[in-house]
Amino acid sequence: MHVKRSRSPRAPAEDDKKRAGGWRGSGVRPEMVLVGFLLTLPLLFLVFGGRWGSSSFPSSSSSSSSATSSPPVVSKPAVGRHVDAGDRGATPQGQKPVPLKNVSASTATSVSQDKLLGGLLSAAFDESSCQSRYKSNLYRKPSPFPLSPYLAQKLRKYEAYHKKCGPGTKRYRRAVKQLKAGRNADDSECKYVVWFPCNGLGNRMLTIASTFLYALLTDRVLLMHVSAEQEGLFCEPFPGSSWVLPRNFPQNNPHKLHIGAPESYANMLKSNVVRNDVDPASVPASSLPAYVYLHVEQFQLKLSDNVFCDEDQAMLGKFNWMILKSDSYFAPALFLTPMFEAELARMFPQKEAVFHHLGRYLFHPTNRVWGIIRRYYEAYLARVDEKIGFQIRIFPEKPIKFENMYDQLMRCIREQRLLPELGTAETTTTNATATADAGNGKVKAVLIASLYSGYYEKIRGMYYESPTKSGEIVAVFQPSHEEQQQYTSNEHNQKALAEIYLLSYCDKITMSAWSTFGYVAYSFAGVKPWILLRPDWNRETSDVACVRSTSVEPCLHSPPILGCRAKRDVDVAAVKPYVRHCEDVGFGLKLFDS
Repeated sequence: MHVKRSRSPRAPAEDDKKRAGGWRGSGVRPEMVLVGFLLTLPLLFLVFGGRWGSSSFPSSSSSSSSATSSPPVVSKPAVGRHVDAGDRGATPQGQKPVPLKNVSASTATSVSQDKLLGGLLSAAFDESSCQSRYKSNLYRKPSPFPLSPYLAQKLRKYEAYHKKCGPGTKRYRRAVKQLKAGRNADDSECKYVVWFPCNGLGNRMLTIASTFLYALLTDRVLLMHVSAEQEGLFCEPFPGSSWVLPRNFPQNNPHKLHIGAPESYANMLKSNVVRNDVDPASVPASSLPAYVYLHVEQFQLKLSDNVFCDEDQAMLGKFNWMILKSDSYFAPALFLTPMFEAELARMFPQKEAVFHHLGRYLFHPTNRVWGIIRRYYEAYLARVDEKIGFQIRIFPEKPIKFENMYDQLMRCIREQRLLPELGTAETTTTNATATADAGNGKVKAVLIASLYSGYYEKIRGMYYESPTKSGEIVAVFQPSHEEQQQYTSNEHNQKALAEIYLLSYCDKITMSAWSTFGYVAYSFAGVKPWILLRPDWNRETSDVACVRSTSVEPCLHSPPILGCRAKRDVDVAAVKPYVRHCEDVGFGLKLFDS
């Protein structure tokens, strides 16, 4: 039986060159080797029957790479057990995990792949300080979305701006001094948007990316309030500077940030502190308050601040300091703001790649979290033919019984043929024997991301007790089951981030409706998921099990009212060719490419 080998993502291609060059000093002359090879060639031809190819005779390069960097190879039996029961990924103490097969679908991309992702990432980092920055994407298939050269230029320009105006610089200290004095200076060299967290990790990642896009469009420096539960999750994304808001920032009290805050832009409009019906050029910046607060949080299914109109943005541009709190992926709303449309078209010719690019630019797990991700992936997912991810989220405002949710998941799996059909031992023995003898039996790994263990137990048991009709091997894994979401736990968020990344390495993804966790994972992967629809509010089950997303973009659950001065709501999905209502949130909006 021939076993295909492929380089693991962690095996540098340079190692092959070193090994290839290492034999030169062994004392054996190349001419002697050549003569010996020519003399034995006829005998080799008779023995192997002329069947020399990449599939039956591994090259020296791949062989040496596998020998030094890949875990041991386990040959599959011709018949017998066709299903691996799987586990949660815990490795017994003192025992190394044994992979199912020395083939990895994702490792078709070797480290020779552009580690800078076509110019998305900066090369100005020490790789050892944040290993995931240049390595994590080697575990995924190449991006289906080419990077716009203009976006790459925009990012390099922003990095220089952030380094010039970020924390620790004279310009930052000068700006903070003016803020403390209650002044909004005219013609300030640096402007800032300060992000404050809201809700869980998925929401936070989506809104950080949205805020960064807003910073790019409005020439502001993004600073991030890092609370205790978020410490140690992400590396710094900007070279030579930090995006972490210093502890001594004068407006560092999250409790002051709420929809009724007098510093909120909406409340400033109501109290006539600012006006959006005058020429902004006639308003000196020094006449405005020291900062403005944007409460971009969903409220009664709408973004509570109407800040996505040109007249509002022109006035907001007068403020040097902006504080923003949000729980929403409001990037689609920026595409609906006329003054930003041309710039966004240059940055994102493919509109459904917004979070795909910005998320992979901004979010790099720290070495501690990356170690969790890498060890789990290498132990359980690296050497399989296909990885299928299932993310199940039950929301307290619309609880669904386990039996109903499991039945809906099974209907989706059957209808979309996401997993192999089950058979009986008698009916599958012949097929399995032929498949195994040919060396073509595929191994599929199922990764389950859920707070609950029931889905893992049921699917694992199903494939443990019965073989598949095709003879394919199905292994089922679940890294953790926390039972409930813990927003304020740092350890919980580390696990959540690790599972977002593991899910993003899957070839196919099925996720629960409304889940920001799932949005981040499939957008990272660049994969259009199947979405498990919510039942109607007055029902316990959904007639439709799942639908395929039209886009890899996340959904904006609560779109703003965009009538602006017309003072009327406009269904932008009916007038903008690159906006649709979300499959899982009927009134939500998402970007897509026709």
